[in-house]
Amino acid sequence: MIKFKLLLGQWLAKLTRKLNNNFYIYLATVFTLLVLLDASVFHVGLNMRDKAFDFMVKYRVIQASADPQIVIVDINEASLAAFSKEYGRWPWPRQVLGEFVENIQAQKPKSIVFDIVFSDADIYNSDSDAYFNDVIGASDNVFFPILRLDPSQDKLSQLKYAQIPGIRAHADHNQNATIAAILPFIEGARKPGRLGTHNVYPDNDGIVREYRVYHEEEGWRLPSLPAIVGKHAGGSLTHLPQNMLINWRGKPFSFQYVSFSDVFTDLTSQRKTRPQSEFTDKIVIIGSTAPGLFDIKPTAMDKQFPGVEILATAIDNVKHGDYLKVWRGKTPYIILSLVLIWATTLAFYFKVDRDKFNSIFTGSQVGLLALSYIGINVSNTYLDLTAPILWAVALFGIAKIYALATDRALQRWLTFGIQADADHSGVLMMAALIESDEPLGDVFMKKLKHKLELASGTPNTIEVLLGTQTGIWGLFGDMVVVSWIYSDEKPDYKTTAQQDAQHLMDGFSSHIEALGLPKQTVIRYAMHDGKLLQSNQPVNSQLLGAQWRTLFAQLILQLELGQPQDTKESV
Repeated sequence: MIKFKLLLGQWLAKLTRKLNNNFYIYLATVFTLLVLLDASVFHVGLNMRDKAFDFMVKYRVIQASADPQIVIVDINEASLAAFSKEYGRWPWPRQVLGEFVENIQAQKPKSIVFDIVFSDADIYNSDSDAYFNDVIGASDNVFFPILRLDPSQDKLSQLKYAQIPGIRAHADHNQNATIAAILPFIEGARKPGRLGTHNVYPDNDGIVREYRVYHEEEGWRLPSLPAIVGKHAGGSLTHLPQNMLINWRGKPFSFQYVSFSDVFTDLTSQRKTRPQSEFTDKIVIIGSTAPGLFDIKPTAMDKQFPGVEILATAIDNVKHGDYLKVWRGKTPYIILSLVLIWATTLAFYFKVDRDKFNSIFTGSQVGLLALSYIGINVSNTYLDLTAPILWAVALFGIAKIYALATDRALQRWLTFGIQADADHSGVLMMAALIESDEPLGDVFMKKLKHKLELASGTPNTIEVLLGTQTGIWGLFGDMVVVSWIYSDEKPDYKTTAQQDAQHLMDGFSSHIEALGLPKQTVIRYAMHDGKLLQSNQPVNSQLLGAQWRTLFAQLILQLELGQPQDTKESV
């Protein structure tokens, strides 16, 4: 087992010397290919973006409030129960809705918007339909939805785009193109500027985040219901995107809700108890939150969000022009990911101070996430950095493991041409004693050790002794000891180790000056070359310990009794 560990350590050290820092370039190249592949095929990063977006939007501290001028008249379970005896199950006769519109018009609402598709005539209540049609025909502020069906059914439809009132045609439109859609059967509802789609299209994960502002097909532009209602309320359609990212006003039931049965009963009674200006200048949306009518959809705010409130929110967004903006395309995702990946890679490649880089990297990732969160709170722009940050964190984790593993392998095995079954090996030890008026302390010596590690060109181990240690060890003063183990059978390894030691000594003074070495400090160096005897028998820790203590003692004697190789007074 010991021999296996030794061989493994030697292999890892050789691989490290072969790859050197190029490993980080190779790793970044692999991550670059993964990002490009993900952006084109797998879309894992885009899905992560959506989850992070949902979290940040849902838990915003600052968010826009629901427009108090938008009121939802709710055909809820209470209304269905209240009218069941007189009108039966839903759908009720259109006369009920006609009376509602006729009575509420007396309060002069800004708009009356139906979130109900009137697809077919009521063959059992034709008079009721006729009454409803007359009321709608006499009104110029009532809006109705168009239900856009699956585009694959367009060729089977007999409805032409040109037959839809108010639809906009481009110069290259197809005059004979047909569309699969359901318009209100009521003639009085088919007015230009009063019809729009109310389709809701969830993302691939089934969550509603956007609203289709308009459909662009066959050279025709079919507006949505929020677009025409928002424009009628004073909003601008000039800069609206085709798919508008919804700026939610809060959890479900953030808008003002009133029960249809309560309002209808009060409107048609002789003695009214509700305010007579309750709906004046309001956008009145008639829809349903009753679970039995199945108009409930999952959104970023809640898994069960009323469809009528999605419509209300979209109208609110168009009216105020405060829909959310975010880079949702492939290009921003790729660019941001590659910038973070290669910035992290370059830090490892150029051996940026590891402790500082760890702090900077962690702080930067947290800072970028905080920036995204702050941005979505104080503005309507979401800076999506989640997936790029995760790519950078993944690369950082692998690169850090590689750096720690190779450092440990080099420090533990110090394989400098040594064979696993070698009887003995050469050891080169260098000591640098820093004589200062005051002990330098642990922090200073750790920084110096790190600088020497970065400056080393060969495998070695670096240890420090502190003058602040108690007892006899404090007499050693502040000292750095560097050791190289090399193959005794290959002289070139010894030469390389000596060259590396001389390189460290030449730059030693500049390193400690850069760290702010105190004035009147003397640095003394010594080098000692010795042998480390090995055996094919199981490792004897006592024998090895004795050998290393002997080598260290000889190094200290040379430092104290021999001629110092370099002496410098630091300024």
